[in-house]
Amino acid sequence: MDDRLGRIDRGALRRTAAIYVRQAGDMREALAGLRRRGLPTATAATVAGSMGIAGRAGAVPARWRERTAVLSRSVGAFKVVPLLDASGPFFLDRQQAFPGATPRDWDLARRVDPDAFGSGETWRLDFRCFLVCGPGDRLTLVDTGVGPAGGPAAGWAPTPGQLPSELSRAGIDEADIDVVVVTHLHEDHYGWSVRPDGTPMFPNARYVIQRGEIAALPAGDAAIAYVVDPLRAAGQLDQMDGAARLATARGEPGGAIRVTPTPGHTPGHQSVIVDGDRDQVIITGDALVHAVQLVAPAVAYRYEADPEAARRTRERLVETACRRHAVLATAHLRQAWTVLR
Repeated sequence: MDDRLGRIDRGALRRTAAIYVRQAGDMREALAGLRRRGLPTATAATVAGSMGIAGRAGAVPARWRERTAVLSRSVGAFKVVPLLDASGPFFLDRQQAFPGATPRDWDLARRVDPDAFGSGETWRLDFRCFLVCGPGDRLTLVDTGVGPAGGPAAGWAPTPGQLPSELSRAGIDEADIDVVVVTHLHEDHYGWSVRPDGTPMFPNARYVIQRGEIAALPAGDAAIAYVVDPLRAAGQLDQMDGAARLATARGEPGGAIRVTPTPGHTPGHQSVIVDGDRDQVIITGDALVHAVQLVAPAVAYRYEADPEAARRTRERLVETACRRHAVLATAHLRQAWTVLR
């Protein structure tokens, strides 16, 4: 995947897309339905759960290698580990949250991510962060979850989150984190960025946020006082202007960690690309909120700042992941990994 999401190659979509959904079995009917409706066939996915995927031993310090191996995926010199901060029902029924979704869209989405569907119109979601180990001892944390009880997300998300204890169980101290990437400034993605007293949770990390994301915050937004101002005061705020390379692994295996703009959900939303020699993981943030947006990228989420930009971002993201055989690492689907083949 390029630093800038490329133009959609519909031919590549048709040539390379196929469906293998572990939980659903035979998906030929779903694929035929997508084709009849003129949707890119790359929107059908292989979904592998966050548990039971053993990563190959990589350039990761031994003190946490064993603890993260079950959950992780290896990508070149890097290891990507999902960290579940919280899980619970959303406060709006799914049709209210995704008003443009059709019954057929929901049927396809249920086959891709069945655990997201509760009784009636209810839906459940995970609140997941990702740890990227490498190169060497370097640790990059992508998003910081819902945060503590009483934080900005407490009014609607299942707080307190478990990120601090998840890191501890992996043998990682908060002071070990070198970089924190905040994909966007919604409460469930920056919750553990600071402590209740306003000091940065990760004292040795630079916090990477798009400059446009901060500039777009309205006056009085909770993110300003809760996270932006404290990080700026601590000298740990690192504002980016577009795509940027965060780390490069030399030698064999190699690879790089990059951020790339994926606007629409918020004006300065960014995703993280972990690029190996042959493999790639794209940590999507909220470019994809529910599996219904994977099977029907045109379906808008109620809380998108710019639904049209979000649609274009999703289509490009899915097309690129399909073409590159990349793994999508999602924050809110009930499965950590979505594999396009």
